[in-house]
Amino acid sequence: MDTRALSTHDIQELISEMKIEEYPLYIDLFLNDSRKGVQKIGKKLETKYKRMLHEKRRIEKMKQFENRLYLSGCTVIAGVDEVGRGPLAGPVVAAAVILPKSFSLLDVNDSKKLNKKKREELLYYIEKDARDIGIGIVHQEIIDEINILNASKLAMKKAVEDLKIKPEHVLVDAITIDDLGVNQTGIIKGDQKCLSIAAASIVAKENRDHFMMKQHNIYPQYDFINNKGYGTEKHYEGLRRYGLCPLHRRSFLKNFNHEF
Repeated sequence: MDTRALSTHDIQELISEMKIEEYPLYIDLFLNDSRKGVQKIGKKLETKYKRMLHEKRRIEKMKQFENRLYLSGCTVIAGVDEVGRGPLAGPVVAAAVILPKSFSLLDVNDSKKLNKKKREELLYYIEKDARDIGIGIVHQEIIDEINILNASKLAMKKAVEDLKIKPEHVLVDAITIDDLGVNQTGIIKGDQKCLSIAAASIVAKENRDHFMMKQHNIYPQYDFINNKGYGTEKHYEGLRRYGLCPLHRRSFLKNFNHEF
């Protein structure tokens, strides 16, 4: 193709209909065009394409734990993660996700490394493509009774038990789950290193955030819609003015004796 016959507007239109995998067919053409504007477009395409290749390599590396299990004969592998250990209010929520072997969605990562828009976008595809998803929730009363570590393990166990498909092996972020009855592997920083655990972290995060945003309608004085139960200044201001509400973890807030 002779790009010189195309206006910059025509080139932009062409790119808008182009898949990123097609970029290499045009990058050199645009970079070698005499027009600075077209060269700039070529550089942008080159940067975007290189970023995609880097992301594909990262995702393939994140599949190493699942791939080893597939090679050993496992066919049903669940990734498990939890969110909500640190907040002053609300439950700890865990998710168990069984992904298909072919799953390679770009940008899946530890939910803490993603903004809300990206998490929501990824959640759509995870829920659409996953073979199965289980959710486990442990509320604040139980957290106060058994402590946050045991509550996190319990939420993870509940998430695995919520699966309709029984996994042959479970990959867990950082810890092992007591009395699970399924072979498991704990992976330090698993939400950054393992694809199915990262997917579980996104599912758990979005489920917990959605729950806490709904609680804002009941307890708006604590600003749950923005802090999701974490200890922000507005949250502490609400605590100082109104004391604890039923969602608060008493074991985390022993200095606030005023009951709601």
